Amino acid sequence: MNLRHPQTGVRKVNGRSYRVSDYADGAVEARSKLLIGVIVALLFGICPTVSSAQSQVAEYRLKAAFLFHFAQFVEWPPENAGGPFVICIMGEDPFHGDLEEAVQGKSIATRVVWIRHIKQLREGQGCHVLFIDKDQSKNVSAGMSGLRQLPVLTVGESGDFLEQGGIIRMFVEDRKIRFEINQGAAETANLKISSRLLLLATGVVGGNRR
Repeated sequence: MNLRHPQTGVRKVNGRSYRVSDYADGAVEARSKLLIGVIVALLFGICPTVSSAQSQVAEYRLKAAFLFHFAQFVEWPPENAGGPFVICIMGEDPFHGDLEEAVQGKSIATRVVWIRHIKQLREGQGCHVLFIDKDQSKNVSAGMSGLRQLPVLTVGESGDFLEQGGIIRMFVEDRKIRFEINQGAAETANLKISSRLLLLATGVVGGNRR
């Protein structure tokens, strides 16, 4: 198990290691503007554009910000309220450290946010949010059934992620980050998704929309 607090994380650039606090102020300011943009996007339905000239790195910076803010629109059961708030990444890290930067110094419902890296779905039982990228989609079907009744917000990218039992699917459409929600899967996991997030989703399947 790899559990890291984002404020003490270390990132390698061109063979050299840097602590998060060592990054230039300009980079921190850029991340702050990005997070503000995503908050506006989620509240008002305005999705930041992913330029075709931008790299995959830029896409995942946006997705990292969305992932953090999804958690602010979801209510976990009371018995799941103790300790840190854990966001897990399954497999290789497509964010390359940007998720740690996105949540640096942040909290969710007064709970400090931790980032955890796992290799298999069965390790996700202690996660609040579990991100599964498209490269891991072939490993989802067999293990998803073990998580369906646990309060874990599963977020993925594969085209059939919701059909496999996932809760939120993120994708790029018309150069914008979009998402759709399987509310039935959320209800099975005993998670309450805000009506605001449901209204901003491209599509909602299953469950009882409020």
